[in-house]
Amino acid sequence: MRIGFTTSVIQRGKTGVAQYVFALLRALLPYVGKNEFNLFILEEDLPLFDFAKGKMNFIPVAEKFRPAVRNVLWHHTHLPALARQLKLDVLHAPSYRRLLWRKPCSIVGTIHDLAPFHVTGKYDWKRMFYGRVIVKRLARRQDAVIAVSENTARDLELFFGLGRDRVNVVWNGIDHLRFQPGNVAAAKATVSNRWKLDRPFFLYVSRLEHPAKNHVRLIQAFTQFKTETKSDWLLALGGSDWDGADAIYAAAKASPFAADIHFLGFVDDASLPGLYHATDVFVYPSLFEGFGFPPVEAMACGIPVISSTRGSLREVVADAALTIEPEDLGCIATALATMSRSPEERANWRTKGFVNARRFDWSTNAAETLAIYERVVRNG
Repeated sequence: MRIGFTTSVIQRGKTGVAQYVFALLRALLPYVGKNEFNLFILEEDLPLFDFAKGKMNFIPVAEKFRPAVRNVLWHHTHLPALARQLKLDVLHAPSYRRLLWRKPCSIVGTIHDLAPFHVTGKYDWKRMFYGRVIVKRLARRQDAVIAVSENTARDLELFFGLGRDRVNVVWNGIDHLRFQPGNVAAAKATVSNRWKLDRPFFLYVSRLEHPAKNHVRLIQAFTQFKTETKSDWLLALGGSDWDGADAIYAAAKASPFAADIHFLGFVDDASLPGLYHATDVFVYPSLFEGFGFPPVEAMACGIPVISSTRGSLREVVADAALTIEPEDLGCIATALATMSRSPEERANWRTKGFVNARRFDWSTNAAETLAIYERVVRNG
């Protein structure tokens, strides 16, 4: 098959969708030879795909098409023409933001979540309208839709009217060679030197987005936990600034324990496993997720997890995390206290989480995705 894959939704590699794109393409490398892969990549993003250089074909996309509106228009005008020119059999858009209307060949789209239907104020009104109205029509044009969780599949049926004959649930995977238990002492020395995390700490890895990622409530609950327990634990927040980041910084500054709240900035792929290894407890209080990579990555590294169950998280963390109601400060504070004071509690969730993480594997995801390509091409 001649397969096309558009990659311009990766936000320079700093989002969950980017991790999906990179991991899926890596897992598809063994299928090169029997299949031809053509990647449409914005010019400044080309180095991010060095892992596929010489194996998959790169079609550079001019930087003038990076801005969101121009990029959407490029997908509806330039990309169909390129697909016909390259005689593609199937074209995959890995995010609802870039689903195609025209059909130059068979088309497949991945939808990670329908957050605009669940989180008020997640985006500005233009993006909310696009996610609620335009995407609904685009999704119905796809020959197949990949949902990354059963929760997202149910949302597609509820909000878009897409039946299970059109929707394929393919769980995201975890790179178990990267995310596995490691040298804790060495990792703690590294993070102490780099980020001054020299005491036990809770970690939350997510872009700094308010209100959807719920950082403000986590900071408030951490303040309550510290006030009630007099604990010396720290809170570390890893992630790039996003919409509403100012509110998160303001909440931290307002806390009487501001000195114990550390902002790590974007954590690159190479540093992330080591940060997990040094972490005492991972916290994920998100208000909504279509999947949720970080808690499973932490579990795979042998880290106990506290997690919300909103969106797909109940399905993904299953019974392997200490679960919280993310809008209840007392509930979050109690979970922090429970984990911090009990090594036995941490050991229990560490064991359960490690077993749970084995359910998610990119090689399985790649094989199932390729089978979807083959089916839509076969069905014409």
